[in-house]
Amino acid sequence: MLPRSLRLICPALFSAATILCAADPTFLRRSLADAKAQPDELTAGSAGATYHPLFGAGDPQARHLKSIARYGELRVAPAGKSALVSYPAEEQIYFILSGMGSVICDGAEQAVKPNDYLYLPPGRRHGVVNNSSEPLRLLVMGFRLPGGNIVPPARQWMIANTADVPLQQLASHGPTTQFKLLMGTTESKRDKLPAASQMVSLFLMDFAPGGTNIPHHHETEEEIYFILQGSGEMVAGGGIDGNEGRHPTRQGDAWFLRLNTTVGFYSAAQSGGAHDLVLAVRSSFPFPPSRRPQ
Repeated sequence: MLPRSLRLICPALFSAATILCAADPTFLRRSLADAKAQPDELTAGSAGATYHPLFGAGDPQARHLKSIARYGELRVAPAGKSALVSYPAEEQIYFILSGMGSVICDGAEQAVKPNDYLYLPPGRRHGVVNNSSEPLRLLVMGFRLPGGNIVPPARQWMIANTADVPLQQLASHGPTTQFKLLMGTTESKRDKLPAASQMVSLFLMDFAPGGTNIPHHHETEEEIYFILQGSGEMVAGGGIDGNEGRHPTRQGDAWFLRLNTTVGFYSAAQSGGAHDLVLAVRSSFPFPPSRRPQ
């Protein structure tokens, strides 16, 4: 039998170990290649539509995301359609990965093609129809609107294409990466679509061979990187040098980063080859009113 002193210490050690094991991860990694179809409001009673969750709703670790309600891929077969859904306290973004079809919102129908992206305000009834002969694939992103949100969302739905957004350099991220600023809040003066509330920045990064956006962190925002094209090394969390952990990544991978997590990307593209492309989205962490940054 253990001495009495050890019997008293062991429960405390066990509790501490349990707390350590249960600690929230600083980042989560997913891949479209491994994402299994799960039941979802978009697929309930639908014809030829499947939803493949990456983060949030439908994912076992959804509780780790605070501002992001869902992030996954909707696949609609030729001549198929999703269900119509509405979320009164959630704004959504669709990004068309491949194929053609239409998005329906409150009875209006809008044709979509690859690299189109749309803002869908909270409360609007919307869904997707594939009236083509090829599969339609799109990213579905949803962001929770907390009570008393500071920036009101747009009332209308908006659409644009990445081809219509110019590339530009941002001084804080170095010369080897160019940005397309796709969408921001309704207060934005720099983004193509000033539309959102909780979602503060949707942008596309174009990496030159060997390029990087310089590892950094965000003190008040959660972030997701999606590798649209190419491969490289993702910076996520802390590494042995206390600054960055570098992880091999490739097209179809998605990374969720908690606020204050070191994040970045190093391109593996070769000179003369196609550039690496990363689609990223940031959303405001839902701090309680007493803790909101001023």
